[in-house]
Parts: sequence; structure tokens; C-alpha cells
Amino acid sequence: MLEELEIRDLGPIRSAVLTPAAGMTAITGETGAGKSMLLNAIRLISGDTADVGRVSAGADAAWAQGVFAVGSMDQAAVIAAEAGAEPEDGELFLSRSVPVSGRSRATLNGRSVPRSVLGKIAEELVTIHGQADQLRIASGTRQREFLDAVAGDQAELDAYHGAWEALMAMDERLERLTSQQASMRQQADYLRESIERIDRVDPHPGEDEELKARRSRIENAAEIAQGVGGALAALDASAVGEPDAPGAVELVTRAAQHLRSIRVDGPFADLADRLESIGTDLSDVVFGLSRQIDMDEGVDDLDAINGRIHELDELTRRWGPTLADVIAWRDKAVLDVEDLDASPEKVAELEDERRRLFESALQAADRLSEVRRRAASELSARVGEELSSLAMAGAGLEIRVTPRDMDRNRGGTWPLDANGRDDIAFLFTPFPGSPQLPMGKSASGGELSRLMLALELVAAERRMGYGPDSPAMTFIFDEVDAGVGGKSAVELGRRLARLARGAQVIVVTHLAQVASWADAQFVVSKGERSSDDGVATTVHEVRGADREREIARMLSGSESETSLDHARELLAESRLD
Repeated sequence: MLEELEIRDLGPIRSAVLTPAAGMTAITGETGAGKSMLLNAIRLISGDTADVGRVSAGADAAWAQGVFAVGSMDQAAVIAAEAGAEPEDGELFLSRSVPVSGRSRATLNGRSVPRSVLGKIAEELVTIHGQADQLRIASGTRQREFLDAVAGDQAELDAYHGAWEALMAMDERLERLTSQQASMRQQADYLRESIERIDRVDPHPGEDEELKARRSRIENAAEIAQGVGGALAALDASAVGEPDAPGAVELVTRAAQHLRSIRVDGPFADLADRLESIGTDLSDVVFGLSRQIDMDEGVDDLDAINGRIHELDELTRRWGPTLADVIAWRDKAVLDVEDLDASPEKVAELEDERRRLFESALQAADRLSEVRRRAASELSARVGEELSSLAMAGAGLEIRVTPRDMDRNRGGTWPLDANGRDDIAFLFTPFPGSPQLPMGKSASGGELSRLMLALELVAAERRMGYGPDSPAMTFIFDEVDAGVGGKSAVELGRRLARLARGAQVIVVTHLAQVASWADAQFVVSKGERSSDDGVATTVHEVRGADREREIARMLSGSESETSLDHARELLAESRLD
């Protein structure tokens, strides 16, 4: 929801702050006063192309900022967070400056961002219905998205998307198998030969390092034996066949015994404990060294070890750098061979699976089509009713949902695409006897604005609100009252007010019968400047007696007592039940 719009030096508006109501806001003023600049400001902060021609005369740059309330889970908040600009106290500040020379600058909560980011966020927050904005609904994609939103078919869409993605994955796999069979067979042969070679060697992780350690031991056996023997003789002579010569273990044990024999208070017991601990550690060392002497690895083992190391080195050179990498490559190759096996049996098996996936996707598409058709029928009827009340009696909208037929000669997937099997068309009949024509090609700006109002009204009724943590969407209508007057104008205002019950509505209007329904009204008016900059435009909110005078001006162009009485009566009557 738009909480505040601030403008500086944009066209004739030198400075203006607009704080629209949460419900319906009317923007009024004399023709040519500059009401369009407010819409231009909205478009500017929505990422539209900057036009330096709109910078006020004598100013260095134009600037606009919109402050929007957003919920923590809103898509707009998510996009902002991804751009590095988290909402502040539930608000997003979208700003744009357009200098006379140089590039425009877009900012989001004070952080510079590409203007495309503002566009993505604004798309979630604001919908503008003006003569320049209506063609967006003319595209088939937008019409499908609108219908899906009204239909509430997210469950059916999700089910179809899952089936479609599975079908596409299978098509890709089949294409890979059938279009590259020769090269894939060569690859499969290479993988099988490689797997066989690795399996023949049967490596184990870390085996090469263990073997190299054993080889080093054998090659240095004499040096190892001399060193271990000397160490054992010093620690425990009995371990090397000299029981009469005392070793370190025995000497430490004797020292501890001598300390234990002292019966006088002192640190002797603690010192004896330490010596016994040292003795235990020395005994463990003696045990470990004795095992080294017991290992009997002779020169005869060296040839076998070198041969095994050579085999393992061959594997690591080709598929390494480590044996663990070799084993991982082998395991993956086993799985790859299954996909690369382009035998007729394998292809036939996948084609059977593909037919099953296609039928599943087709069934999901049919369920989606049924929901869309029901929603299209209801939406078309309700829009027709609304158009009759908006001075467009006899006008109608047909939303046509046409499932594409399957052509077996085109591979079977032809009727389906990423969004189902439906061709969706919004066909508008602006007056009785007129042929049905696609939206965007069959109506004036005012007619199209009223058609969009009717669509939004019906969509809002179906959505039944926006949830406690999701501030309302902002709808902006321009030229919606073109060609409308009298009772039809009152009905137009009533419907805008009805839409404002579940959304924020801002309408630029010249009809008092429309403006009278607004919760807030802002007047755009001209004022003379004393400088050479010409005429400046001011924007101010009118309330109470000031609003009565503005409504009277819109009714009759004067502020006579009769027109004021009429204005008061109109304001009093413009209330929803």
C-alpha cells in the first residue's frame, strides 16, 4: 500500500507530498493542471524509462519517492531483501532521481539498485490502469496469469508443473540417448573397460601409502634394526638377551622403590608416583619397540610390494590423484554406463516410461483446464454485469479457454507447454453488434480502463481479502471516467469505492460523481510564479468546506449556493451501505 508519494521538480510540480488514504483517493483538478505528473512519478519509481524533458524548468534534476507498507512475507519484501535492502519497520522507500544531464539513479531504502529492481518490486505493489498501461493485459501470458490468480488454481498448477518437469527430463534423456548413440556407445565402452581395469586391481583407500611405508621399512631394515635394538638395550636389556645388565625401566623402578622405603613426611610418595608413571610409559615404549623387532618383512616381499605400488600408481595417474578419487570415479562410471547404454531395449524401456509420464502430464493439464474453464465462465458473466453498470450496456467479455488437441505426428508433446495445454484469449465486445476482438485492439482508453476496473472488482471479490500480514495492492485508474456521466458516473464511483474495501484505489478523475466516493481527495491546481520559471502546480488535500467547494466546481464550474448544496448532497449520498 502506498503511504506517501513525494515529488520535487517534476514537470510543473516544484514540490508536493501526497498521502493517499488506505481506501479510495481521488485526484482532481482543472484540465492541464498537471495531474498526469502524479502518475508519471509513480511510473518513474516503478522503473520506467527516465525522460529528462520532464525535469522542471531551471531545476538540476527531478526526484520522486514512494513509501510503501509491506508485509514481512510479501514478495516485494523478498525481492528487496535479495537486493540487500530489507524493509525498515515494514516500509519500502522507492526513489528515483533524473538529472538534466547524466544517468538517472534508482534507490531502494537508501541503497542504489538497478531500476529493474524497482520495477520488480513495484509490479508486486502497484497496478496502473491508464491508456498507456492497458496493453500489458493484451498479452496471452498476462491473461493466463490473471485468470489463474482469479481461479485460485495453484494446487492444480503445482501438480501440472511437477508432471511437466518430469516429462521434460525424460525427453532430454531420450534425446541424449537417441541422437548421440554412436558417441555414447564409444563412451560406454571406455567406461566399461576402465571399470574392469579398476576392479581387477581392486584398490582400497590409502593402500598405496601403507605399501610405500612398508617398502621404506624393508629398504631401511638394517638401520631400523640397529636403532630399535640400541633403544631396547638402553631401556630394558633383558628384551635383547642381556638379563644381567640393568636398563632404564629397571633403574626407574628401583628409584621408586627407594623412595617408597622412606617413612619420613615429605614429597617422597608423590615423587615415587611420578617415577612409577614414567616406568609404565617406558614399559609401553619397550612393548612397542619389541613388536617392531618381531615384524618379519624380508627382501622377498619387496618385489611384490613394488609391483602393487606400480599398479596403484597407474590408477591414480589416470583417475586420481588419490585412490579414493579412483574409487569414486569407478562408482560414478557404473551409474553413467546405465544411461549411456543406448541399446534398443534401453531406449524402448525409456519410451514406455515417457508415454506414462506424458499421460500423467496430460491428465494434470486436463484438471487445470477444467478449473480454468469454470473460472473463465464465471468471470466473463460477472464482468458483463459490471460493464452494464459502467455505462457500457451491451458490452461483454468472453474469456475463451481452448485446450490444444494432441497431434500424434508431432511427438505427442505438442499440445502441452510449461503452463498446461490451454490457449487463453480475452475477447472484448465494446458495444452491441461489434465483433469480438482481442483486448487492446477493440476499445478506447476509457473503455479499456472501465473493463479493467470490472475485472479487478470481480477478482477482488473472489480473492476475499489479502490476509493480516499482507497490505493491500494499490490500483491506480486514469481516464476510467472518459465518456461517462450522470447515473453511470455514480455507479462508477460506487464500484471504485467497493474495490477500495479490499485494496488501495487512487483514481484521477474529472467527475464529481466519482470523486465524491473517495475517502481522501487531492486537488492539483496551477499557481503563478514570480520568477521566469512560469506556472507552478500545487497539490493539496481538501477536506470539509474546501472539499465541498471543489466538488461544486467539478459539478458546475462555480461555487454558488446551489452548486454547494448539490455538492453536500452528493457527498452525503456517496457512501457504501
